[in-house]
Amino acid sequence: QVQVAESGGGLVQAGASLRLSCAASGRTFSNYAIGWFRQAPGKEREFVATISGSGGFFYYADSVNGRFSISRDNAKNMVYLQVNSLKPEETAVYYCGAGDKAVNSRHAMYGYWGQGTQVTVSS
Repeated sequence: QVQVAESGGGLVQAGASLRLSCAASGRTFSNYAIGWFRQAPGKEREFVATISGSGGFFYYADSVNGRFSISRDNAKNMVYLQVNSLKPEETAVYYCGAGDKAVNSRHAMYGYWGQGTQVTVSS
């Protein structure tokens, strides 16, 4: 079993960058794929990026590809999401989820979630 907690959100202007962090507890962190998702008010949870347990495989939603970067440090039980060139429409609560299956863009494949971190992008 694993627990995760997000941090690093904030209020920024359009075009700014943030580094979101996902801290995990558990001895077998490297067994879990980590996915980042976001949810804006009144909208469904949306896939952003995912990374395999080893960190060797990852992919992004088309809408963020080239601007966001996911990485992990298994020695520290951490996953990071570098978000660049933020847009106002990307205002949302950003969540990380841990799943013991292969990387996936479906949030149902991740069984463990944090409380999220708010990212607000002003125009």
